[in-house]
Amino acid sequence: MQTQWNFSGTRALVAGAGGIGAAVAQALADAGADVVVVDRDPEQLAKVSRTRTAEGFGAVHGLTADLSDGDGCARAVTEAAERLGGLDVFVHAVGANDRRPVLETPDDVWERLVGINLSSAFRLGRAVGARMVASGYGRIVYLSSVSGLLAHRDHAPYAATKGGVNQLMRVMAREWAADGVTVNAVAPGYTETDLTRAYLAEPGMRASMEALVPAGRLGRTDDLVGPVLFLASAEAAFVTGHVLYADGGRTLV
Repeated sequence: MQTQWNFSGTRALVAGAGGIGAAVAQALADAGADVVVVDRDPEQLAKVSRTRTAEGFGAVHGLTADLSDGDGCARAVTEAAERLGGLDVFVHAVGANDRRPVLETPDDVWERLVGINLSSAFRLGRAVGARMVASGYGRIVYLSSVSGLLAHRDHAPYAATKGGVNQLMRVMAREWAADGVTVNAVAPGYTETDLTRAYLAEPGMRASMEALVPAGRLGRTDDLVGPVLFLASAEAAFVTGHVLYADGGRTLV
């Protein structure tokens, strides 16, 4: 992907090698950053990994870890920082959903989604933030969702965790602003990824979802790269504690 951004010399950690995480990692590397992507799926990591090129494109290193586990989060941040020689940018693109009504949501589903979506955001952000505060510079970007604002049916655990990510981000931004660390979130609308493919394939689902978006279409991973890279850039030094909705107008209706 062509990019106007210059991230030469930037050391970035991306959590999540799925659609959005992979697109962001590759865009950062295309802009010159060296990137570590952490995920529990070695096959996904193999798809995004690459070496630094003579043309100035950065490397993407894969790191396998279970981010639903506290020790896994701490180890991932330590190994990424050691491999890169420090951390300047962190993007949290980890997420899972399980669509069912509240009355049909058992404890194990709630606990699994809280662990994946919210606890990993806290644990990774805390570990990354400690390093960035000590160095006096950092850019942290969380992938949130319009579900953190809107009350979608059958999304209770997912919506709760994304709302939690939004408020967690705001508190981190408040605490670390004086130390040169910004913390923001990008909230996509419904986006076409591997995670949503089966759901969109259900009869009538795509049309009904598109009808909710003033732009008349669903999001693509490339629609999110620009907003994330802006918030991860040096140019966003005075932007912190914000949720940027990249949703084609979904939150307007």
